[in-house]
Amino acid sequence: MSGLVLKLGPKERVLINGAVIENGDRRSRLSILTQGANILRLRDAIHPEEVNTPVRRVCYIAQLVLSGDADPDEAKLQLFRGIEQLSQVLTDHDSRTQLAQATEAIAEGQFYQALKSLRALLPREERLMASAR
Repeated sequence: MSGLVLKLGPKERVLINGAVIENGDRRSRLSILTQGANILRLRDAIHPEEVNTPVRRVCYIAQLVLSGDADPDEAKLQLFRGIEQLSQVLTDHDSRTQLAQATEAIAEGQFYQALKSLRALLPREERLMASAR
């Protein structure tokens, strides 16, 4: 069997296809077998007031698709534009790799994978913003 395996801590919440699911008192493991299920760990969610940088903005768009709050086709265009803008600033090899992976995932409608690739850029963006201050 293949698919996504979620390891949840006690009382951890996850959003699956629009439904909030809360784990019990013990650690658990869920296997998501359905292809294309929209999944978002709520501990990883970016809140609207935290959307204050370019990478966070692009991540947030992918997150909105996963939560069911944005149309995937409209979001694809915004995501591609955002990634194009990021690629003009984040020119190192590792960033380019993450952006390419996100682009491929979006093209395939894999918004969870796109978000995962984009989130990997957050520490780099934070360092760049800190050095610019």
